[in-house]
Amino acid sequence: ACFRLLCSLLIPALFLSGILCVCLVALLWGIRLWIQQRKKQLTSAGTDGKRPLLVAFFHPYCNAGGGGERVLWCAIRTLQKKYRNVTCVVYTGDKDATGEEIVEGAFRRFNIKLPHPVKFVFLEKRYLVEASLYPHFTLLGQSLGSVFLGWEALLKCVPDIYIDSMGYAFTLPLFKYLGGCRVGCYVHYPTISTDMLSVVRNQDTRFNNAAFITSNPLLSKFKLVYYYFFAFMYGLVGSCSDVIMVNSSWTLNHILSLWRAGACTSVVYPPCDVQTFLDIPLEEKKSATEYSIVSVSQFRPEKDHPLQIRAFAKLLKEKRLGQQPSLKLILIGGCRNQQDKERVDNLKCLCVELGVSNDVTFRINIPFEELKRHLAEATIGLHTMWNEHFGIGVVECMAAGTVILAHNSGGPKLDIVVPYEGHITGFLAENEDNYAETMAYILSLSPEKRLEIRENARRSVHRFSDQHFEETFLLSVDPLFK
Repeated sequence: ACFRLLCSLLIPALFLSGILCVCLVALLWGIRLWIQQRKKQLTSAGTDGKRPLLVAFFHPYCNAGGGGERVLWCAIRTLQKKYRNVTCVVYTGDKDATGEEIVEGAFRRFNIKLPHPVKFVFLEKRYLVEASLYPHFTLLGQSLGSVFLGWEALLKCVPDIYIDSMGYAFTLPLFKYLGGCRVGCYVHYPTISTDMLSVVRNQDTRFNNAAFITSNPLLSKFKLVYYYFFAFMYGLVGSCSDVIMVNSSWTLNHILSLWRAGACTSVVYPPCDVQTFLDIPLEEKKSATEYSIVSVSQFRPEKDHPLQIRAFAKLLKEKRLGQQPSLKLILIGGCRNQQDKERVDNLKCLCVELGVSNDVTFRINIPFEELKRHLAEATIGLHTMWNEHFGIGVVECMAAGTVILAHNSGGPKLDIVVPYEGHITGFLAENEDNYAETMAYILSLSPEKRLEIRENARRSVHRFSDQHFEETFLLSVDPLFK
């Protein structure tokens, strides 16, 4: 009797599930056909009578001025130089600037001039991917938000080729299956990584793992389950991509383990304006009365600017015991939004608290020439992000002739601050004491020894040039154009 009851319930349930699945597939197929029809209506033929190939980049913060934006503009310039019948489109939420201002900003900040105009599609709902909107379940909230933002983008412009250049992997199936696009992505940093899982598993307190969670075993277990579920979903959507480009060996290892799509995954080092910095003469006399330590990175929490300030304060405290040249810390970076500005205000308060406000300078959203001047005058280039995916700022510091001191993890450890032809190219550190001690050691070196390290570093950075990026980028995206 019990078996008959189960059968009588199971068969209708399976039948109903089948009908619902068929309805869902029919609905999705109908949406796809409607979008394809919309595509025909929205696009028109070019002057030669042929419809241009639309290549769209999803980059909601294209005017932010960070390393990710440099990749975007170099990628667009590369495609414009290679393909004649291509129109590049950028989906952006930067409504406070015109397309002309954004392109001008790219030239001013990165020294990148585009051969042809770019079409901008301005998105209204960028707030859906702001972390501040999701105080809890931030990763899931932002990822779902990116799907709605992607839907807005798809309705406004249906491309032939879609490239997510900012890490919104959940938009990939949307454009592939509903938009009918060939899809690619450039991954700067996996949304979730095995390192993040280990932080939660080990109950470590970090910027993305609050103390109230680490102190509660039950909450930690719940967060771990949530992270594993998210990692599974992230792997599913990422594997939809026809072409996957990653920016470093560190990112490659994580993406291979999460997305399991090794056949279409390749490392494409981000383009660093190496040549411009190599033009700075190494023999230029550094001031004998003042040494400057320069940091180049956006004012985001993961960049760990407080560590830089605390290590610098410790260094100053120790240096003041003797008669030494004065030291100055210059923090250079971009501010994307109000949260970043508040972060800078908090950093200034920390400087006051540690008594170093007169020795620390903040330079925000500065022009490229000013960045170059600061790096030319600096003795040490400072970088403190744990597990930095790559580190364009690290490469720029090395090319400019500073002695780099970066975090002993991620891209700097695996790809950048590595021996070149058996010679040292820079230094790595992990905590406040390490950083203070290593800065003191670098400053204690003779000018000749520092020059030797700087020369080694410069010779090693040619593999991160614009030209090398263009070659590897074109090789990687070639399947999208066939």
